[in-house]
Amino acid sequence: MPHGTTIVAATFAGGVVLAGDRRATMGHMIAQRDVEKVFPVDEFTAVGMAGTAGFIFELTRLFQTELEHYEKIEGTTLSVEGKANRLSTLVRGNLAMAMQGLAVVPMMAGYDLREGRGRVFSYDVVGGRSEERGFHAVGSGAIFARGSLKKLFREDYAEADCVMSVVQALYDAADEDSATGGPDVARRIYPIVHVITAEGGRRLDEAEVAAVVDRMLAARMSAPGGPVAELPEVSA
Repeated sequence: MPHGTTIVAATFAGGVVLAGDRRATMGHMIAQRDVEKVFPVDEFTAVGMAGTAGFIFELTRLFQTELEHYEKIEGTTLSVEGKANRLSTLVRGNLAMAMQGLAVVPMMAGYDLREGRGRVFSYDVVGGRSEERGFHAVGSGAIFARGSLKKLFREDYAEADCVMSVVQALYDAADEDSATGGPDVARRIYPIVHVITAEGGRRLDEAEVAAVVDRMLAARMSAPGGPVAELPEVSA
């Protein structure tokens, strides 16, 4: 069955960025080159999911519908904590299928209006959730993406710097993991990048992501391994 792969997220001074590659694999085959794995679920929240593609779409639609229903009934949106808890319950409901190898592993990013900051939540296959500090990644290329973000992340990021860092992380993941798709310039297939701030969420359009990718690839021509983190000064 087709499987989605790598999702990354990172916070910046004004919010949070969630991004995902576009490749779906079926064993050692590429099942689809332009699959979408990052979805807005309401104005201030988005989810990215790795795992069995069919269940990704089903779980996302169910989550979106439940949040819309809550807002219509209560007249207000659910808190970020409430959304994170509800998604945990939905993932746990898929446990029987996960034990058969049909798992879905989501990551949720949102802007908390009460606390005035972006937040990132990760999950395991049994629905256990954890709030991540700064950045995180899930999926087959997660270990490489996290390593990339670990050297690049800064708490005082501007939005543009944060977007560039998550795109760099997806590129590094694709460089090491065959199931993660890098930017396909020839076909104009680029990562999906979703930015959430106090003004709400927006998906960067193709031209915006293409411009980020072009700058990254131009820099990689002289430094194929990507940017190098600065080392602290050591006194003699």
